[in-house]
Amino acid sequence: MARRWPLTAVLALLPLTAVQAQTPYGGPLFDAHLHYNDEACVHEQADPACPHPLEDVLARMQRNGVRGIVANSRPNDGTRALATATEQTRAAGVAVVPFIRLYRNRADYNNWFRDPSIVELVQAELARGTPAGPYRGLGEFHLYDSANADGPVARQLMALADDQGLAVLAHVDDVAIDRLMAHTASGRHAAAAGPDGDRSPGRARVDQPPRGAASRAAAERGGFRLIWAHTGIGGTPVQRVDELLARYPQLMGELSYRPGLTCEGGQLCPEWRRLLLKYPDRFFIGSDTWVNLRWLHYDDLMQAYRVWLGGLPADVARRIAWNNGARLFGLTPANP
Repeated sequence: MARRWPLTAVLALLPLTAVQAQTPYGGPLFDAHLHYNDEACVHEQADPACPHPLEDVLARMQRNGVRGIVANSRPNDGTRALATATEQTRAAGVAVVPFIRLYRNRADYNNWFRDPSIVELVQAELARGTPAGPYRGLGEFHLYDSANADGPVARQLMALADDQGLAVLAHVDDVAIDRLMAHTASGRHAAAAGPDGDRSPGRARVDQPPRGAASRAAAERGGFRLIWAHTGIGGTPVQRVDELLARYPQLMGELSYRPGLTCEGGQLCPEWRRLLLKYPDRFFIGSDTWVNLRWLHYDDLMQAYRVWLGGLPADVARRIAWNNGARLFGLTPANP
C-alpha cells in the first residue's frame, strides 16, 4: 500500500522559495536609487514641463508602500523639489534622504571626473542643505572607464565623503570599487586589515573611527558608505561581489538592473539568494527612475521586489527591503 504523506511533510520537502513565494513581502520599502530628473519635471520654469508632478510621483511611492527614498536628480532641482515638499511627503508617509548629484546636464556624465567645478558644486550644495535636512550622500555618478576613478576630482570627492560621513552612490565596475575605496581612509584600513579584520601590530582597527571633530560627527551620522549602484550592472560574477563585500565593510549593494538576479517565477537565482543570506545587512532595493518609462512601471518594479523578498526569511526580507536604509539614514516608517 502506498504511503500517504501529510500535507505539512510534503510542504517541508518543497524548495523553500516555492512555499514562501505564495506570499509577497508586505512591509515598508526603502528605495535607495530614485531620480526625479528634468525629463520627469522641470521645476525652475514659470510654466514647467512636468509629465510627472510631485503629486504623481508621491502617489506612486505611497501606493507601493515606499516609506523612504534616496533622492538624486539631474540637475539637483528635482531633489530639492522633493526635499522642499515637506507637507506633501509627510502626508504620503515618504521620508526623503537627499543626495547631491554631480550632473547639471547630460554632458557631465562623461566629464565630471575631470571638471573641478563639480567639486565647487558639491561644496555649495553641502553648505546650502535642504528643508528635509542636510545632504546625506553624493551621486549617483558613472565611471565608464574605471581608470577615471583615479582622477583628481574623484579622489577629492571620495576623501570628502569619507571625512564627512557621506554615502556615495556609484555606477561603476568592480575594478573601480577598489580604486575608489583606495582614496578613503576607511577603504584603505579595511583593505589592509583583510576580510577577517586581522591587522599588523600598531595598525588601526577597521572599526576605529578617524580622529577629529568632523570625523567624530561623521561617525555619529553612520559614517561613510560606498553604495554600489546595480551591484555590477555589467554582470560582475557573484564570487567577485562576495570578495568585495568581504574586503570592504563600508560597501553596500543596490540591486536595480542587476543581471542574473532573478530566475524562474521572479525568485532570486540560487547564487544570489545565498549571497543575500550571507550579507543580509549589506543590500538595498532601488527603482532607478532614470527615464520616465521607469516611473510608468514603478508599480511593477516594486511588486517584482516584493515577490522575491517574499521568498526570503522574514527577518532578512525586512532588512533588505527597509531596515538597511532606515538604519543607515536614521528613519522610521511613517505607515509600517
